[in-house]
Amino acid sequence: MGWLFLKVLLVGMTFSGFLYPLVDFSINGKTRAPKPNIVIILADDMGWGDLGANWAETKVTPNLDKMAAEGMRFVDFHAAASTCSPSRASLLTGRLGLRNGVTHNFAVTSVGGLPLDETTLAEVLQRAGYATAMIGKWHLGHHGPYHPNFRGFDYYFGIPYSHDMGCTDTPGYNHPPCPACPQSDGLRRSPERDCYTDVALPLYENLNIVEQPVNLSGLARKYAEKAAEFIEQASTSGRPFLLYVGLAHMHVPLSATPPLENPQSQRPYHASLREMDSLVGQIKDKVDHVAKENTLLWFTGDNGPWAQKCELAGSTGPFFGLWQTHQDEDRSRKELSHLPKVTQLVRRHHVSHYSQSGSSAKQTTWEGGHRVPALAHWPGRVPANVTSMALLSVLDVFPTAIALAGASLPPNRNFDGLDASEVLFGRSQVGHRPHGNSESRIIPSQQWGCWRVWSAADGSPGPSQGLLHYWWSQSL
Repeated sequence: MGWLFLKVLLVGMTFSGFLYPLVDFSINGKTRAPKPNIVIILADDMGWGDLGANWAETKVTPNLDKMAAEGMRFVDFHAAASTCSPSRASLLTGRLGLRNGVTHNFAVTSVGGLPLDETTLAEVLQRAGYATAMIGKWHLGHHGPYHPNFRGFDYYFGIPYSHDMGCTDTPGYNHPPCPACPQSDGLRRSPERDCYTDVALPLYENLNIVEQPVNLSGLARKYAEKAAEFIEQASTSGRPFLLYVGLAHMHVPLSATPPLENPQSQRPYHASLREMDSLVGQIKDKVDHVAKENTLLWFTGDNGPWAQKCELAGSTGPFFGLWQTHQDEDRSRKELSHLPKVTQLVRRHHVSHYSQSGSSAKQTTWEGGHRVPALAHWPGRVPANVTSMALLSVLDVFPTAIALAGASLPPNRNFDGLDASEVLFGRSQVGHRPHGNSESRIIPSQQWGCWRVWSAADGSPGPSQGLLHYWWSQSL
């Protein structure tokens, strides 16, 4: 364990929060290598329909919509899992959970994390000369060698897991509502069983806890400031950089943002969505100011919306599971009215013939659980105002970024992602065929083009309703 002690000591001395402004990213005066900067922004529990460019009913994402107009929008882009930790592990390794060992969410009490024999994107790019930073939600292990500083990130600022996994003094909006952290007077509370009161949510800067409990209402501002600081430092140094931002939005609890002037945005979810959009806009503005021509900015989500949170959850757009419910047919007809007649007939057939089977969003392999919004922005390289129908996944971020950086994939590994550079640069519309989504707690599925098939957990053929054809894509 001597190496671990030495590493902890070096990281602690070099990257203590108060020393961060003094960190020098330069490499002996060398000029910037012709390698692109890479910024990955991952939203949390954001629905496909929460992006205005995807779904006309959403009108509170002007910065993301502008990014779509200036870059490429992916309409058939998927998370590798429909829950937090497995999706993030796949993003950073290019491998499904059945390969990288992360098939469930890590808890506050978890002592492990992303297996140490897995190589992260940050580790690969760090060895290739990149300055690396992670800002936001980690959720891949928060003890010892599982900490971001030991997984390839020079700098870390954020929370170690979901922000509903610890109490705060500003609880925000949630179902069920959770109380603030217990006061020191020793009074006992009787919170709902889904609320955490034993541990106050910590905010880390590298290895140091700099705030506990976290003030959720100020977290977005702090993330924007730290992201801008890192982008400025890395750009000044002349090194290419990797910045990975794991947003707290749109996971509950939603921060208690004051109501907006627009009456449509009085709903807490819309207010939080607008706050997230503003945060992304600030990061993009900083990139445009200092490194616009040489930076790939990739925005996507970790999984679909958490439907059990009712009005505090996002929109799956057209993927609301009409094939699996008989409820609210009048609402369904209204939402289908803009689609072609043949699509409406297919959807209504599903309403009439298939039984109820729960949510079609987060924690399921139904389309709304893993089809996520995705945008790519790189002026002069990624064509502007293009909609891509290629079947892609967060698994593809890993091999694509490594290829663009001129680095090599870790040896002796099987990868589930593909290099999507040709799609990004507008030279191809071909992505995966097929694309799998398998998680230990839910029915695995596999997509072949615009068809999806489900099978039983033991791999035997599933029921006939498991095979669906998404006619809606013809209307995009």
